[in-house]
Amino acid sequence: MTQRVDLWVDPICPWAWITSRWLVETTSVRDIDLHWHTMSLAVLNEGRELSEEYTDLMSRAWGPVRVMIAVEQRAGREHLEPFYSAFGQRYHVGAERDDFLATVRAALGDVHLDPSLAEAALSDELDESVRVSHFAGMDPVGFDVGTPVIHVGDIAFFGPVVTPAPKGEAAGTLFDGVVAVASTPGFYELKRTRSEGPSFL
Repeated sequence: MTQRVDLWVDPICPWAWITSRWLVETTSVRDIDLHWHTMSLAVLNEGRELSEEYTDLMSRAWGPVRVMIAVEQRAGREHLEPFYSAFGQRYHVGAERDDFLATVRAALGDVHLDPSLAEAALSDELDESVRVSHFAGMDPVGFDVGTPVIHVGDIAFFGPVVTPAPKGEAAGTLFDGVVAVASTPGFYELKRTRSEGPSFL
């Protein structure tokens, strides 16, 4: 039986990128129907005390999520994953992080989308839609977590945070375990200190 899986990501988050690659891999070994959505670290961190560096990052992070919403609304939902994957390949794997807008434009070109969609990055016109998408993903899990957020049916959870993305049957085994744990009534947290940074291999 096919399981619907909904994934919420902010395109600048390296951990969400790795989790997304794991779920893409999982589609080849488990019968899952993967749907993509936008959440926003900038929205999540509104009103919080942040370092100057992170505050600057959050102000610039609005651009890519606005473009994600523009792609979904103006090009069609089916283009959301190709754009996200193209952006992530450049931003995370290729380390094209100095100019968000240039990376957005290049990613749109990679997947043959209208380059004018990049203009959404500079406008607040779609911010309400960003928030609607964000809260649809975050409300069921609460706001003391970040991205990625995954819904499997009526089960919602943050994570998994894993590096590098498991491949082949290992991806399916992780999926089975995560869903089993998250579906256990009263289960809230399983965590250990990260000993390494994100690996995009």
